[in-house]
Amino acid sequence: MSFNIITITVSSAAVLGGFYLYSPDLFPIIAALVSVLWTAFAAKAFTAKLFFFGKSKAPVLSPEQWKQFPLLEKIKISHNSALYRFGLPNPDDVLGLPIGQHISIQAEIDGKLIQRSYTPTSSDDDLGHFDLVIKTYPNGNISKWIDGLKVGQTITVKGPKGQFKYKPGLVRALGMIAGGTGITPMLQIIRAICKNPADKTRVSLIFANVTYEDILLKDELDYLADHHKNFTVYYSLDKPHEGWTGGSGFVTPEVIQKYCPSPADDIKILLCGPPPMINSMTKHCEALGYDKPRSISKLVDQVFKF
Repeated sequence: MSFNIITITVSSAAVLGGFYLYSPDLFPIIAALVSVLWTAFAAKAFTAKLFFFGKSKAPVLSPEQWKQFPLLEKIKISHNSALYRFGLPNPDDVLGLPIGQHISIQAEIDGKLIQRSYTPTSSDDDLGHFDLVIKTYPNGNISKWIDGLKVGQTITVKGPKGQFKYKPGLVRALGMIAGGTGITPMLQIIRAICKNPADKTRVSLIFANVTYEDILLKDELDYLADHHKNFTVYYSLDKPHEGWTGGSGFVTPEVIQKYCPSPADDIKILLCGPPPMINSMTKHCEALGYDKPRSISKLVDQVFKF
């Protein structure tokens, strides 16, 4: 592919049939000719851009069709949790998951089809793969099955799913209360906010766990809190070790009141964790004056339960 670059000096002069003519009447004709040639050149350049760089990739995920993705890598991050990296068909593919949404994973276990929902911690800025942080529970069907996967074996996925889609400027402040692996949708949102200098949303995270060893991705959370003034994290442990300086016991209304934004039209409280914890946090939030959440949360809700 080549371009013919044409330089034209527009004046009231023209060359016709090899003769240099000077006439003010020719100026509109020459100007029109320049416009036509420039339009043609711009169109050719745009075609070249498509030729060299290609069109933007369509998302790999489908909400209607189950698709399979191979395990690329498994990274142990705690005594009972790991980061699982799954490959997309091409190195420059995007999963196609809006920030705050999740996927369904389906597996046949003991002759039964079982589905569970998980939120990738990666985003569409990560090309060619997506990451899942999963805790293996002794009685967890899907989590135990995924833990047993070998590199190259596949999972079956459909999505995206969910009512929450984060966009910059959604609210002035977010209060997050997470328990255990309930950190995954929170981390996805936190990462998106922290890597966007134009997003001034304030984020306050309360992260509850049983023991210190159960705190997932603590190093990353601490790094983000140290380097982004709009993000803070407060840890609470049910069984703290000697010398622990963070919170102890269950998350109380007083803790929520201290670390989360006060009720207002331009804030949201996000909840994710074990059902008993979410039930307690829902009651605490209502007692503190936040809007009562519905059983199935919508994006417009002040208190949103993942």
